[in-house]
Amino acid sequence: MDKARLDIENKLVPKGADVTRHLALPEQGQTPEWILAEMEKMDSEMTGSNSWKAGKLSGAVYHGGDDMERVIVAAYAKYCVSNPLHPDVFPAIRKMEAEIVAMTLKLFNNPDGAGTMTSGGTESIIMSVKTHRDWARAVKGITEPEIIIPSSGHAAFDKGAAYLKIKVHSIPVDPYTRKVDLKAVKRAINPNTIMLVGSTVNFPDGNQDDIEGLGKLAAKYKTGLHVDCCLGSFVVPYLEKAGLSEGANGKYKLYPFDFRVPGVTAISCDTHKYGFAPKGSSVIMYRDAELRRYQYYVNPDWSGKWLAVSTPVLVYPALGTKPGALIAGTWAAMQYMGSNGYLESCRSIVTCARTIADTIVASIPELYILGSPPASVVAFASKHPKVNVLEVGDKMSQRGWHLNALTGPPAVHIACTTDGVSSVQRLTVDRVDVFIADLKDSVQEAKVQPEGKGSMVALYGLGNSSAVGPAMVGQLASAFLDTLYKA
Repeated sequence: MDKARLDIENKLVPKGADVTRHLALPEQGQTPEWILAEMEKMDSEMTGSNSWKAGKLSGAVYHGGDDMERVIVAAYAKYCVSNPLHPDVFPAIRKMEAEIVAMTLKLFNNPDGAGTMTSGGTESIIMSVKTHRDWARAVKGITEPEIIIPSSGHAAFDKGAAYLKIKVHSIPVDPYTRKVDLKAVKRAINPNTIMLVGSTVNFPDGNQDDIEGLGKLAAKYKTGLHVDCCLGSFVVPYLEKAGLSEGANGKYKLYPFDFRVPGVTAISCDTHKYGFAPKGSSVIMYRDAELRRYQYYVNPDWSGKWLAVSTPVLVYPALGTKPGALIAGTWAAMQYMGSNGYLESCRSIVTCARTIADTIVASIPELYILGSPPASVVAFASKHPKVNVLEVGDKMSQRGWHLNALTGPPAVHIACTTDGVSSVQRLTVDRVDVFIADLKDSVQEAKVQPEGKGSMVALYGLGNSSAVGPAMVGQLASAFLDTLYKA
């Protein structure tokens, strides 16, 4: 464990006599020139800084174009002091936030629905859990709520359930299709069930659950149904229009998933992923405004001021105050891209992902693809007894790739990204040939020099495996979080 903790620290915390640590306020304020120079110095102290610009990255940065950066920076600069808590002072920010929600609702075929902006996918999901809990308590009298989640569902559902004291039923997915077992979901439904969950697409392997099947169960048993499109983002709504809703021989088929599916009550979508908005931007959508009201927190008795907010204290520390600049940046990104821009980015991203998947199937016999992923994510695992896929992932890391290692089964995934409308080429779409060549070489190296790390686990945010077994995952996660705050 000590070795693993040190490994994490070495990856994240700069070391050396020339590293300046700012542990107290300067006596005198610094100049803007000094501040920018010091930021450049911080970047140079860590080898990972700006490495994403080499294009060897899974997700994380979804649009690498300088053109998009300029648009977002200009919006930030114009509204850097704004706060949507004060719509009377910043009416343009209120308008932009409402329009972001409206545009996203229309994209998911519910223009008459309702929603709110949040700080990211985790908050969107937790808000939905809270909303369905309060709805079920008010409408159905449920005081011991339970939710049913695929084992491939995002951990934010478990986090929200832990915060809100909700019981979770985790349902296995089919090992081949990677879809949740509907029969097992049905068996788990009981009088305390408040919500079912399905993904389009899930984070681990990029596959889609049977949303229509889940919708029928939700309608029959009068529960909520949340469809997690945080990672599907602005890719999955454009697949049909792009002519990519089904690949050759029925592969990569995208099934109905949005509000056109009866039974769907909520959808989360990260605008800061394939909407290319600045980080900290997501939308939680509801079928109607009546359901959205259960997300609100209203306190008419507070002595300071009548208070009504859409986000409870326990989830988002910034409660009422949010960065208006982030809203402006999101609105600007959506206006800059437009529907045609998102359509073209969908084509390039999904074509990239399917090229990777098809090549693995055709020419890397040691690996196999998990399921039949319809969108931007491709996950691969080993079917060769002498090839440890996590070792393959580490070999890819040595070649500069930042991929995501997975468990259940052990696998590695890449979420493809694009530069969009830009003269600069530095993300996955422009590096697909390099990725395939590096993957082939990494597999052969792992086969020739196996190091036996099959029981290793990987942490979200580190990119490759760390030297600790599954029994110590909790300790490793805590050590990782502690390290994030080591100055």
